[in-house]
Amino acid sequence: KSPILLFTGPPGVGKTSLAQSIARAMGREYVRVSLGGVRDEADIRGHRRTYVAAMPGRIIQGMKQAGTRNPVFLLDEVDKISASHQGDPAAALLEVLDPAQNHTFTDHYLGLPFDLSEVFFIATANFVQNIPAPLLDRMEVVEFSGYTEGEKLEIAKKYLVPRQAEEGGLRPDEIEIADSAILRTISGYTREAGVRQLERELGRLVRKVARKIAQGEAGETPVKAGEAPVVLTEDQVGELLGRPKVHPERAAEYDQVGQATGLYYTPVGGDIMFVEATTMKGKGNLVLTGQLGDVMQESARAAWSYARSHAAGLRIDPDKFGDTDIHIHVPAGAIPKEGPSAGITMATAIISALSGRAVRHDIAMTGEITLNGKVLPIGGVKEKVLGAVRSGIHTVVLPSANERDLEDLTPEVRTKITVHFAAELGEVLAVALRDATYEDGRLLFKGDDPNAVSRLSEHHTN
Repeated sequence: KSPILLFTGPPGVGKTSLAQSIARAMGREYVRVSLGGVRDEADIRGHRRTYVAAMPGRIIQGMKQAGTRNPVFLLDEVDKISASHQGDPAAALLEVLDPAQNHTFTDHYLGLPFDLSEVFFIATANFVQNIPAPLLDRMEVVEFSGYTEGEKLEIAKKYLVPRQAEEGGLRPDEIEIADSAILRTISGYTREAGVRQLERELGRLVRKVARKIAQGEAGETPVKAGEAPVVLTEDQVGELLGRPKVHPERAAEYDQVGQATGLYYTPVGGDIMFVEATTMKGKGNLVLTGQLGDVMQESARAAWSYARSHAAGLRIDPDKFGDTDIHIHVPAGAIPKEGPSAGITMATAIISALSGRAVRHDIAMTGEITLNGKVLPIGGVKEKVLGAVRSGIHTVVLPSANERDLEDLTPEVRTKITVHFAAELGEVLAVALRDATYEDGRLLFKGDDPNAVSRLSEHHTN
């Protein structure tokens, strides 16, 4: 009996293609059924024959199409199923995807048990959270993460460029795209975890070159079919594709008081973000802007409370909290932001603004914070670290509990970065603030007497 696999990951990373490759490698028939938008239980189980236009469900129709009892059966977009008054298709799949039950699967149209136990079922999904728990429990989850720029380059050279050249009416010996040109296309014209958008942009490049070859305009001299290939350089990408569509964040150029660099994760990859904090005369209020979700706002309040309760150890004047308002802003205000992983970034920005000490601009950080300053683990470490490297930052601060997640990174990326692991906020501040160290629970700056500095574990409320 084959295991029932669930391929999860962002669009364009090759989940459906891999299922086809598995079928080809095993020498089995391949059947694909798209479940996106299905909301009728009869689509899975079929209609009873008493109804007009009754027909079998998609599972039995797929088996008929395969013509064998042991095909590779792909259930595409299983997370896009929705329930309606006509029943819940996800509930009908519970029997199909249970190896202990599917040898007696009964389609309403057939009215007889049908053996599905020899079928190799593979399901695909973008978001596991949208799949009901009982259905998810029956499948073995295989996670697909986004590609690095180096991986996209190799995919483009080996598969995408030759395929697009053929579709554009060119022979492989008529066009050659330099590695730097492909990398420019990846960074300036695509923002995705997979390679679909990259293939579209490479297709545009190839078609424009094909037109130039047809008109004899490619390069400085007229080009005729059969002559040397047209070589596309990095500079020509801008001429052919127009101005860049994607403007990723770049690392700040200098240290600033009240500005810390955080890392965030989206289904299309990781990137850096800036958290800004500034103080002004007021009554001790905390102002949050930048379309922050509830969890992110709670992280900011926890960081604010930590700074107040540990003011002595952080060298913050306790009187500041009574007559000072602090404003926290996360730029890109049109984009909603949510999640706990900006906790230590917000805490660093707040403490920097209140103490007047600059935060290093060449460090990015991610981690959840507790009220006592503990740093808790987060997800998406691989994508976040890759986002930092793309932005020009090579030193990152991660929670200690995420140390094993670095195994997901390629050796090439691991050699480029310096990682500091932190279990407490004091360890984060020792790395993020200039001339700071963390010893025996105390945050020390150059010239400090350790015996005169309070431990951060000691609370001093004002």
